[in-house]
Order: sequence, then C-alpha cells, then structure tokens
Amino acid sequence: MRVSFIGLGLMGYPMAAHLARRFPTVVWNRTPEKAVRHARETGSRAAETLAQAVDADVILTCLPTSLEVQAVAERVLADLKPGAIWLDCTSGDPQGARDLAALLATRGVTLLDTPVSGGTSGAQSGALTVMVGGAVATLELARPVLEAFAARIVHVGTLGAGMAVKAANNTLAAVNILALAEVLCGLEREGIRSVAALDVINHSSGRSNVSENLFPERVLTRAFPLTFSLGLLAKDVSIAARFLRMQGQAAPLVSLTDQLFILARQELGPDVDHVAAVQLIERWAGVEIGGKGED
Repeated sequence: MRVSFIGLGLMGYPMAAHLARRFPTVVWNRTPEKAVRHARETGSRAAETLAQAVDADVILTCLPTSLEVQAVAERVLADLKPGAIWLDCTSGDPQGARDLAALLATRGVTLLDTPVSGGTSGAQSGALTVMVGGAVATLELARPVLEAFAARIVHVGTLGAGMAVKAANNTLAAVNILALAEVLCGLEREGIRSVAALDVINHSSGRSNVSENLFPERVLTRAFPLTFSLGLLAKDVSIAARFLRMQGQAAPLVSLTDQLFILARQELGPDVDHVAAVQLIERWAGVEIGGKGED
C-alpha cells in the first residue's frame, strides 16, 4: 500500500514519520525543504510536485483549514487515482468535508474526515485519538494506515461528523481555559496562590486536562510553548459555534467563547500558543496568574 502525506506541520511531521516506518510514504509540504528534511530523517520520499504526492492508494492531508484542503484537491483532481482513499486529518469544517467528498467522488476517490486529538506529544508517540466520519467499510480499509499514529480510532458518524466532534472537543478545552483563567485571577486578587488553588481543583470535581496539565506547565511557568496556535483554536471554536447555529440551537456559552477567542486572537496574535489566551483575562483582571514569586 502506497501512502502520501500532505502538510508537515507540528502534527503532520511526526504523523508522517510513523507512516514511513510501516508503508512506502511520499510527503509534500508547501515549504519543500521541510519535505526533504523529513525524507532524510524518517525514510519517507519527498515529492517534487503535488501530482507526485497524490500518486498513492491512501492520501492524508493535515492542513490549517478546510479551505487549504479544498484548494489542494482542486489542484490535483485530474491526477487522482480512482479507488484511492483520502483521509483528511485537518481540524476542519463539517460542511467542508461534505463538499470535499463530493468533489473527490467525481474522480472515484472516497473521503473520510479523520481529525485527530492528543497534541504534539500524542503525534510524536503515535498515540493520537482519531474521530472518523464516513463509511464504515472505507474505515476498515484505511484502519491499518490510521493505526500507524493512533492509539484510539472512533467512528462517530457520517461525513463531517469527525470534524464536528473535533470542533466540539476543542471548544470544551477553550471554555475551560477561559473559565479557569477567570477564577484563578479572582483568587489571586483575593491573595490566594494559584498553585495552591490548582492543587485543590485537581483533586476535586473541577479538574480537567486544562487544570491538571496546561496551566501548571504553561501558565504558572509563563512558558507558553507553541504546540497548537491560538489562531487555530479560535478557528475551531468558530466552527463549533457555526455548526450549532445551523442546528438552530441556542448556545450562549459557545457563542461567547467564540467572541472571546476572536478578541484574544486580535489582541495577542494568531501565532502564540492557544493557552496564551489567558493573558487576555489577566489584562482585564489586572493580575497575573501565579503572581510574582509563586513557586
């Protein structure tokens, strides 16, 4: 089985490396030098053109948004092999997945939307969770490819369902980031140390991945390593908000989170780490979580 991988970002680079250990794998990136480096380091093969990149039985994309995936598909449509499977690991839009599937079907190519969760650490260790939208029969054909970088593969519904679940998951993380920032800022103003408050929260009902891992590792340390950008998380929250509006559902909390992340992106920039959104709340509160001299 020949595999190709398009998009060697923070997630895509290690995902493609796992694939190269199991399958003949061709990689392509907008910056060609990165594809050449990937080939040198992992044993993949760098495609010189997009047409070469899609000469495969299974094609994977991991790009910033559905718009970039659609643009790639339009460029290579005539080069696609009938019978190929396209796995889109992008955190994209549910309707975008359905539109892409319709386009690919004109060439006899089947799409699964297969966004992933687990962060860069999960990508590096090959322990990602994949949420899959599309036909179960196609998933079974593609399962060996997904298993190269995933510890958990969950079929969640028809085309677009994977994208919808991914947006929902990331929105919950975004809500947690803002809510925890607000309460910790309030506690700091009361003279309560955030490290002590988190010790209580993380052994109580308010704990989450945000409180257990992200805040101790990034907010208290003020490190904010870039593993997932604020701009991309803002995009995912907007996808969830739009999806819920299309369902005709009242979703005031998600709508407010969407507005706040749009504002955070404007004030802090899209390319900072997503957890840096706490700095917006800190500015409004006039206090820094962790404070000066917190240990």
